[in-house]
Amino acid sequence: VTLVESGGGSVQAGGSLRLSCVKSTYQGSRYCMGWFRQAPGKEREWVASIDSDGRTTYADFVKGRFTISKDNTKNILYLQMTMLKDEDTALYYCAADSGYYRENAVRCPRGKEFGYYGQGTQVTVSS
Repeated sequence: VTLVESGGGSVQAGGSLRLSCVKSTYQGSRYCMGWFRQAPGKEREWVASIDSDGRTTYADFVKGRFTISKDNTKNILYLQMTMLKDEDTALYYCAADSGYYRENAVRCPRGKEFGYYGQGTQVTVSS
């Protein structure tokens, strides 16, 4: 799995950014996808996930502000970020995982790292 992120940058607090991630995998393979982030001096943390059937899950600190989505025809994952705060400053990683199969979909693991990560894209929020 190859993951390439883009869309990071500098923005003022209260502003918006949209991150993109192009996924390259073997044809026919199925993965769940997510976004993680790592702020300076802190461990990497999970931000949001989307299962193969489109079911989404968010960390409490981004609920109502961030939206994860995907375009299966283009193999692109998105993270729309609004109402950005200083504490959202971090290196944002696109992630993929083979997950587990339940209810006819690949479900993302909870509370653990994913199997694959991109190189990351920097988001800097200033007030």
